[in-house]
Amino acid sequence: MTVLVVALTVVVALLAVLVAGLLRSHAEILRSLHELGAGREESTSTPGPVDVPFGVGTGVVGPAGAAGTTGAVASDVAGETPTGDVVQYSVSAGADTLLAFLSSGCLTCHGFWDRFREAAPLGLPAGTRLVVVTQGPERESATAITGLAAPGLPVVMSTETWERYEVPGSPYFVLVDGEFGRVAGEGSATSWGQVGRLVGEAAGDRKLARLRHAHGADAGNGAHREARADRELLAAGITPGHPSLQLTAEDAAAQPRVQG
Repeated sequence: MTVLVVALTVVVALLAVLVAGLLRSHAEILRSLHELGAGREESTSTPGPVDVPFGVGTGVVGPAGAAGTTGAVASDVAGETPTGDVVQYSVSAGADTLLAFLSSGCLTCHGFWDRFREAAPLGLPAGTRLVVVTQGPERESATAITGLAAPGLPVVMSTETWERYEVPGSPYFVLVDGEFGRVAGEGSATSWGQVGRLVGEAAGDRKLARLRHAHGADAGNGAHREARADRELLAAGITPGHPSLQLTAEDAAAQPRVQG
Protein backbone atom coordinates (compact mmCIF):
# COMPACT_ATOMS: atom_id res chain seq x y z
CA MET A 1 0.00 0.00 0.00
CA THR A 2 2.83 2.36 0.87
CA VAL A 3 4.46 1.68 -2.50
CA LEU A 4 1.21 2.60 -4.29
CA VAL A 5 0.90 5.88 -2.43
CA VAL A 6 4.48 6.80 -3.21
CA ALA A 7 3.95 5.94 -6.89
CA LEU A 8 0.81 8.11 -7.05
CA THR A 9 2.66 10.97 -5.37
CA VAL A 10 5.46 10.76 -7.90
CA VAL A 11 2.96 10.69 -10.81
CA VAL A 12 1.10 13.74 -9.47
CA ALA A 13 4.37 15.61 -9.03
CA LEU A 14 5.41 14.81 -12.57
CA LEU A 15 2.03 15.96 -13.90
CA ALA A 16 2.34 19.21 -11.95
CA VAL A 17 5.74 19.87 -13.43
CA LEU A 18 4.41 19.09 -16.92
CA VAL A 19 1.40 21.41 -16.53
CA ALA A 20 3.60 24.20 -15.21
CA GLY A 21 5.87 23.85 -18.21
CA LEU A 22 2.92 23.96 -20.61
CA LEU A 23 1.51 27.08 -18.95
CA ARG A 24 4.89 28.77 -19.11
CA SER A 25 5.24 27.94 -22.82
CA HIS A 26 1.72 29.18 -23.51
CA ALA A 27 2.47 32.46 -21.75
CA GLU A 28 5.61 32.94 -23.81
CA ILE A 29 3.67 32.32 -27.03
CA LEU A 30 0.97 34.84 -26.05
CA ARG A 31 3.59 37.42 -25.15
CA SER A 32 5.30 36.99 -28.52
CA LEU A 33 2.00 37.30 -30.39
CA HIS A 34 1.11 40.40 -28.41
CA GLU A 35 4.41 42.02 -29.34
CA LEU A 36 3.64 41.31 -33.00
CA GLY A 37 0.24 43.03 -32.64
CA ALA A 38 -1.99 39.97 -32.73
CA GLY A 39 -4.97 39.53 -30.46
CA ARG A 40 -5.48 43.18 -29.62
CA GLU A 41 -7.74 45.94 -30.95
CA GLU A 42 -6.36 48.19 -33.67
CA SER A 43 -5.75 51.68 -32.35
CA THR A 44 -7.42 54.64 -34.02
CA SER A 45 -4.07 55.66 -35.48
CA THR A 46 -3.57 52.41 -37.39
CA PRO A 47 -6.95 51.29 -38.75
CA GLY A 48 -6.92 48.57 -41.33
CA PRO A 49 -8.24 48.77 -44.89
CA VAL A 50 -12.00 49.03 -45.26
CA ASP A 51 -14.08 47.39 -47.93
CA VAL A 52 -15.69 50.52 -49.36
CA PRO A 53 -15.91 50.83 -53.16
CA PHE A 54 -14.55 53.99 -54.76
CA GLY A 55 -17.70 55.91 -55.68
CA VAL A 56 -17.80 58.65 -58.30
CA GLY A 57 -20.06 61.68 -58.16
CA THR A 58 -20.81 62.63 -61.77
CA GLY A 59 -23.54 65.18 -61.15
CA VAL A 60 -23.29 68.53 -62.90
CA VAL A 61 -22.25 71.44 -60.73
CA GLY A 62 -23.78 74.84 -61.35
CA PRO A 63 -21.75 78.05 -61.74
CA ALA A 64 -22.08 78.87 -58.05
CA GLY A 65 -21.23 75.33 -57.00
CA ALA A 66 -24.54 75.01 -55.18
CA ALA A 67 -27.04 73.58 -57.65
CA GLY A 68 -27.13 70.30 -59.51
CA THR A 69 -24.30 68.56 -57.65
CA THR A 70 -24.37 65.13 -56.03
CA GLY A 71 -21.18 65.67 -53.96
CA ALA A 72 -20.91 67.07 -50.47
CA VAL A 73 -19.10 70.31 -49.79
CA ALA A 74 -15.43 69.54 -49.13
CA SER A 75 -13.44 70.95 -46.21
CA ASP A 76 -10.00 72.49 -46.43
CA VAL A 77 -7.16 70.48 -44.91
CA ALA A 78 -5.45 72.09 -41.93
CA GLY A 79 -3.01 70.63 -39.42
CA GLU A 80 0.69 70.06 -38.81
CA THR A 81 3.48 68.64 -40.88
CA PRO A 82 5.51 65.80 -39.31
CA THR A 83 8.15 68.41 -38.44
CA GLY A 84 5.62 70.53 -36.52
CA ASP A 85 4.89 73.31 -39.02
CA VAL A 86 1.28 74.53 -39.26
CA VAL A 87 -0.13 74.19 -42.79
CA GLN A 88 -3.43 74.54 -44.60
CA TYR A 89 -4.43 73.36 -48.09
CA SER A 90 -7.44 74.81 -49.86
CA VAL A 91 -9.40 72.23 -51.84
CA SER A 92 -11.36 74.83 -53.82
CA ALA A 93 -8.45 76.70 -55.39
CA GLY A 94 -9.19 75.48 -58.92
CA ALA A 95 -7.17 72.27 -59.26
CA ASP A 96 -8.53 68.89 -58.18
CA THR A 97 -7.12 67.46 -54.96
CA LEU A 98 -6.72 63.79 -54.12
CA LEU A 99 -6.65 63.28 -50.36
CA ALA A 100 -4.90 60.05 -49.35
CA PHE A 101 -5.77 59.11 -45.77
CA LEU A 102 -2.94 56.86 -44.60
CA SER A 103 -1.37 55.69 -41.36
CA SER A 104 2.02 54.35 -40.33
CA GLY A 105 0.64 51.11 -38.92
CA CYS A 106 -1.51 49.40 -41.56
CA LEU A 107 0.38 47.09 -43.91
CA THR A 108 -1.68 48.11 -46.96
CA CYS A 109 -0.72 51.76 -46.40
CA HIS A 110 2.98 50.89 -46.67
CA GLY A 111 2.45 50.00 -50.32
CA PHE A 112 1.25 53.54 -50.98
CA TRP A 113 4.04 55.14 -48.96
CA ASP A 114 6.55 53.10 -51.01
CA ARG A 115 4.89 54.13 -54.28
CA PHE A 116 5.06 57.81 -53.39
CA ARG A 117 8.83 57.50 -52.83
CA GLU A 118 9.39 56.15 -56.34
CA ALA A 119 10.69 58.48 -59.03
CA ALA A 120 8.10 57.32 -61.58
CA PRO A 121 5.18 59.70 -62.25
CA LEU A 122 2.02 58.95 -60.28
CA GLY A 123 -0.13 59.08 -63.41
CA LEU A 124 -2.82 61.38 -62.02
CA PRO A 125 -4.78 63.65 -64.39
CA ALA A 126 -2.97 66.87 -65.25
CA GLY A 127 -3.31 69.46 -62.49
CA THR A 128 -4.47 66.99 -59.82
CA ARG A 129 -2.70 67.55 -56.50
CA LEU A 130 -1.94 64.76 -54.02
CA VAL A 131 -2.10 65.49 -50.29
CA VAL A 132 -1.51 62.75 -47.70
CA VAL A 133 -3.47 63.11 -44.46
CA THR A 134 -2.65 61.16 -41.32
CA GLN A 135 -4.23 61.49 -37.93
CA GLY A 136 -2.80 64.09 -35.57
CA PRO A 137 0.35 63.80 -33.45
CA GLU A 138 -1.80 62.77 -30.48
CA ARG A 139 -2.68 59.53 -32.31
CA GLU A 140 0.10 59.06 -34.83
CA SER A 141 3.88 58.98 -34.55
CA ALA A 142 5.42 61.99 -36.29
CA THR A 143 8.78 60.17 -36.35
CA ALA A 144 7.26 57.17 -38.12
CA ILE A 145 5.51 59.40 -40.68
CA THR A 146 8.73 61.30 -41.35
CA GLY A 147 10.46 58.01 -42.10
CA LEU A 148 7.71 56.94 -44.51
CA ALA A 149 7.01 60.19 -46.39
CA ALA A 150 8.85 60.98 -49.60
CA PRO A 151 10.80 64.28 -49.75
CA GLY A 152 8.50 67.07 -50.93
CA LEU A 153 5.31 65.04 -50.47
CA PRO A 154 2.58 67.19 -48.87
CA VAL A 155 1.71 65.46 -45.58
CA VAL A 156 -0.72 66.88 -43.02
CA MET A 157 -1.28 65.36 -39.59
CA SER A 158 -4.90 66.23 -38.74
CA THR A 159 -7.39 64.14 -36.81
CA GLU A 160 -9.97 66.87 -37.41
CA THR A 161 -9.75 66.34 -41.17
CA TRP A 162 -10.37 62.61 -40.70
CA GLU A 163 -13.46 63.41 -38.68
CA ARG A 164 -14.77 66.00 -41.14
CA TYR A 165 -14.49 63.57 -44.04
CA GLU A 166 -15.82 60.71 -41.86
CA VAL A 167 -12.93 58.44 -42.85
CA PRO A 168 -13.77 54.88 -41.73
CA GLY A 169 -10.19 53.57 -41.87
CA SER A 170 -7.00 53.56 -43.88
CA PRO A 171 -6.10 53.52 -46.66
CA TYR A 172 -8.93 55.76 -47.86
CA PHE A 173 -9.05 58.26 -50.73
CA VAL A 174 -11.21 61.30 -51.43
CA LEU A 175 -11.18 63.16 -54.76
CA VAL A 176 -12.25 66.81 -54.49
CA ASP A 177 -13.43 68.83 -57.49
CA GLY A 178 -11.31 71.94 -57.07
CA GLU A 179 -13.47 74.10 -59.33
CA PHE A 180 -16.49 73.84 -57.05
CA GLY A 181 -15.00 72.50 -53.81
CA ARG A 182 -17.11 69.37 -53.69
CA VAL A 183 -16.36 65.67 -53.24
CA ALA A 184 -16.28 63.98 -56.64
CA GLY A 185 -15.51 60.45 -55.41
CA GLU A 186 -14.26 58.53 -52.41
CA GLY A 187 -13.51 55.04 -51.20
CA SER A 188 -10.87 52.46 -50.36
CA ALA A 189 -8.29 50.85 -52.64
CA THR A 190 -5.49 48.35 -52.20
CA SER A 191 -3.05 49.53 -54.90
CA TRP A 192 -2.02 52.81 -56.46
CA GLY A 193 -2.83 51.51 -59.92
CA GLN A 194 -6.44 51.05 -58.85
CA VAL A 195 -6.57 54.56 -57.38
CA GLY A 196 -5.10 56.16 -60.50
CA ARG A 197 -7.53 54.38 -62.79
CA LEU A 198 -10.56 55.31 -60.72
CA VAL A 199 -9.47 58.95 -60.40
CA GLY A 200 -9.01 59.17 -64.15
CA GLU A 201 -12.44 57.68 -64.74
CA ALA A 202 -14.00 60.09 -62.25
CA ALA A 203 -12.43 63.09 -63.97
CA GLY A 204 -13.55 61.85 -67.38
CA ASP A 205 -17.10 61.19 -66.21
CA ARG A 206 -17.40 64.67 -64.70
CA LYS A 207 -16.14 66.29 -67.90
CA LEU A 208 -18.55 64.27 -70.03
CA ALA A 209 -21.48 65.06 -67.74
CA ARG A 210 -20.79 68.78 -67.96
CA LEU A 211 -20.52 68.67 -71.75
CA ARG A 212 -23.84 66.84 -71.98
CA HIS A 213 -25.44 69.33 -69.62
CA ALA A 214 -24.18 72.28 -71.65
CA HIS A 215 -25.32 70.71 -74.92
CA GLY A 216 -28.76 69.95 -73.51
CA ALA A 217 -29.19 73.48 -72.23
CA ASP A 218 -28.26 74.99 -75.59
CA ALA A 219 -30.45 72.59 -77.57
CA GLY A 220 -33.62 72.49 -75.54
CA ASN A 221 -33.92 75.62 -73.44
CA GLY A 222 -35.31 78.58 -75.41
CA ALA A 223 -35.08 80.93 -72.44
CA HIS A 224 -31.42 79.99 -72.05
CA ARG A 225 -30.71 80.81 -75.72
CA GLU A 226 -32.60 84.11 -75.47
CA ALA A 227 -30.69 85.13 -72.34
CA ARG A 228 -27.41 84.28 -74.00
CA ALA A 229 -28.35 86.36 -77.07
CA ASP A 230 -29.22 89.32 -74.83
CA ARG A 231 -25.83 89.06 -73.11
CA GLU A 232 -24.03 88.99 -76.44
CA LEU A 233 -25.95 92.05 -77.70
CA LEU A 234 -25.22 93.98 -74.53
CA ALA A 235 -21.54 93.05 -74.77
CA ALA A 236 -21.54 94.50 -78.31
CA GLY A 237 -23.11 97.76 -77.05
CA ILE A 238 -26.53 97.09 -78.58
CA THR A 239 -29.21 98.02 -76.06
CA PRO A 240 -33.03 98.05 -76.34
CA GLY A 241 -34.08 100.84 -78.73
CA HIS A 242 -30.80 100.72 -80.66
CA PRO A 243 -31.29 101.87 -84.33
CA SER A 244 -30.03 98.53 -85.59
CA LEU A 245 -33.00 96.85 -83.94
CA GLN A 246 -35.61 99.11 -85.65
CA LEU A 247 -37.44 97.69 -88.67
CA THR A 248 -37.12 100.12 -91.63
CA ALA A 249 -39.76 100.62 -94.32
CA GLU A 250 -37.63 98.70 -96.83
CA ASP A 251 -37.25 95.83 -94.38
CA ALA A 252 -40.98 95.79 -93.76
CA ALA A 253 -41.72 95.67 -97.49
CA ALA A 254 -39.31 92.75 -97.85
CA GLN A 255 -41.07 90.73 -95.17
CA PRO A 256 -43.16 87.81 -96.57
CA ARG A 257 -46.90 88.33 -96.33
CA VAL A 258 -49.06 85.74 -94.73
CA GLN A 259 -52.19 84.96 -96.73
CA GLY A 260 -55.30 84.76 -94.58
